[in-house]
Amino acid sequence: MTSVPLQHDESLPADWRDLLALTKPRVMSLVVFTGLCGLLAAPGPVHPVLGFTAVLCIALGAGAAGALNQWYEADLDAKMKRTANRPLPAGRMSRQTALHFGVGLAVFSVILMDLAANHLAAAVLAVSILFYVLVYTVWLKRRTAQNIVIGGAAGAFPPLIGWAAVTGDVTTLPILLFAIIFLWTPPHFWALSLFVRTDYANAGVPMLPVVAGIGSTRRQILLYTLPMIAAAIAPWALGLTGWIYGAASVALNAVFFTLAFAVAANKATEAKAMGPEKKLFAFSILYLFALFAALVVDRWVIA
Repeated sequence: MTSVPLQHDESLPADWRDLLALTKPRVMSLVVFTGLCGLLAAPGPVHPVLGFTAVLCIALGAGAAGALNQWYEADLDAKMKRTANRPLPAGRMSRQTALHFGVGLAVFSVILMDLAANHLAAAVLAVSILFYVLVYTVWLKRRTAQNIVIGGAAGAFPPLIGWAAVTGDVTTLPILLFAIIFLWTPPHFWALSLFVRTDYANAGVPMLPVVAGIGSTRRQILLYTLPMIAAAIAPWALGLTGWIYGAASVALNAVFFTLAFAVAANKATEAKAMGPEKKLFAFSILYLFALFAALVVDRWVIA
């Protein structure tokens, strides 16, 4: 039976575990990691306390975006099996609590970033939160199958923020890091959406597999993998990184392409037969962690 999201019940106490769940901690871990890598890869020293504060602000900002996303999408989450047990659709928290929590985290994270780092880092953090909430969640997600393509920019900001927190500017390398995550998001998310497409169909969300079909989505995954590979190898090809990053990038992208090709070649339509899609989705997470870790190791060893 599907849970019905609560609308206005201010008597509900906010359990800390539910507040934590609002921040989407698993998603946040990847956001925080790429932000940390952007900070560590940036030229110039940074005080450990200020560096920790900047990463904390990135985490709080990501958590704020996640909370506001769940506040706005409580009705959709109630219709999907994988999200029905979230605090709002499960009825463990009022929507107003989630709204206040999300707005409070957002404002606090931006102000703290401005005080601890600089105006540019705070501004990019603010843009990333607003982009995820207003552009992706409110505007795109329910309206177009390209929602994750454009909305993917929201998750690509952390390396820019980490870099700007140290340097106060944005140069070619952090822009390429942004491009990598931006182009990585569609194949990563579409691989997931292929084997949970029934959830999106039931909720009326126009994800690509629902609107364009399984075959088209598989082809799009392979097509988006190609510019992602180009963006991922570009830092080494342009001489912005050393051989450690270059070797890791080539190896990781070779595996990613092989898995994406297997997805494109798969003809199965049943979720239980979508092994290639599940393998690509799992590897795509490891891919991003490993690629950005290689960047940091490269910068610290070569430097």
